[in-house]
Amino acid sequence: MEVCMNRRTFLAAGALSASAAQPAAVRVGIIGCGWWGGVNLRAAYQEGGVTCVSLCDADSKMLDDMAAIVEKQEGRRPRLFKHYEEMLDAGGLDAVILATPPHWHALPFIAACRRKLAIYSEKPLAYDIREGRAMVDAWKKAGNVVQVGFQRRQSPAFAAAGDYIRGGAPGRVVQVDVNIHYTAVPLDNTPQAPPPTLDWDLWCGPAPKLPYSPNVGHRAWRLEETTGNGHLVDWGIHLIDATRVMLGLGMPKKVTAAGGIYHYKGRITTPDTLTAHFEFDPCPVVWRHRLWGAVERDPEFSNGVTVFCEKETVFVTDQRWIVLPKGKDAQRRVEEIKPPADLSRKHVGEFLECVRASRPAPCTPEDAFRSTATVQLGMIAWKAGRTIEWDERGERIPNDAAANAMLKREYRAPYRHPWSGRA
Repeated sequence: MEVCMNRRTFLAAGALSASAAQPAAVRVGIIGCGWWGGVNLRAAYQEGGVTCVSLCDADSKMLDDMAAIVEKQEGRRPRLFKHYEEMLDAGGLDAVILATPPHWHALPFIAACRRKLAIYSEKPLAYDIREGRAMVDAWKKAGNVVQVGFQRRQSPAFAAAGDYIRGGAPGRVVQVDVNIHYTAVPLDNTPQAPPPTLDWDLWCGPAPKLPYSPNVGHRAWRLEETTGNGHLVDWGIHLIDATRVMLGLGMPKKVTAAGGIYHYKGRITTPDTLTAHFEFDPCPVVWRHRLWGAVERDPEFSNGVTVFCEKETVFVTDQRWIVLPKGKDAQRRVEEIKPPADLSRKHVGEFLECVRASRPAPCTPEDAFRSTATVQLGMIAWKAGRTIEWDERGERIPNDAAANAMLKREYRAPYRHPWSGRA
């Protein structure tokens, strides 16, 4: 049979072929439409191949503001929801970006797993350790694609420093210091009426319902014990996770923490000054932070990971790593490695690639659980005021009933904690 194809039909056929070759856009819903939810949405748009179908938040202003971003980008308005269950039940999604404060991670995460949706969840994995285990179990049962927001896993500097240390040139790792100097700016903590657009009861969710103040509301929840659980959990977790990955560490056997609220007494509820000692195999990792004051002993090394080895010391931060040899006249080596794109964008992009390819994401809930539980144990040790041990196999704090009880926080009614095991 003779086939006749003119120029018009040839071009049309080519267009159809190209269209068929392009993968369908990943249909995304966002739970938590504040500042960081917006960062993740913009990162997804920059990576391309996504459409934002649904938004969910307890604050109608946040919903409207993010809907305007979607409308500007896509020329249409997404569906808006106040309750995550309604958004998930409405369907039409391939993936969920979870960008709420930590106290609102577990329940929507597990609900999305039950629907076998792909999930990009911000760190920490969970608010408490028992939540984290329930989330890992839900992920294992569902087999869905999940990426947790440890963006420093995208840093070429951390990867290169890790390769150098594992290569053996610096000698045996003796100790690791992890620290950041950050000047906090607590907001007004006077109890007051919440904004009319904000459902404060829903925002508090399973956490205790505190009186509203700007100091525990949007973007200010990080240093509030009941929602963000402090600087170690909020920011320290990034560098603790990077250290674990760089050195291939599991979880600590013992944890000791000391510090307090010295400068911002009466204004925040977690330490503004803290040292936490994590006893890993094969070396201790020491975290330090101070949220006040303007002077650092050495600003060059004020934010990052310092690996003290027998022959050399290696310092690494997001965009550079430095080798400091022993010896009076030894020359230090500085390696500047700027990532090709913003770390957050790269991490979201990696997640989207995994969703399209239906392959597991590198930063799994199981490994995210280890980093999350590590910093949470640091806070438990600080609250307990003593050294605690960690039985990793049994996931318990032995011989310390009071500290062990802190592995799980009771939920506020009518919410139910997702962990069903024994304490």
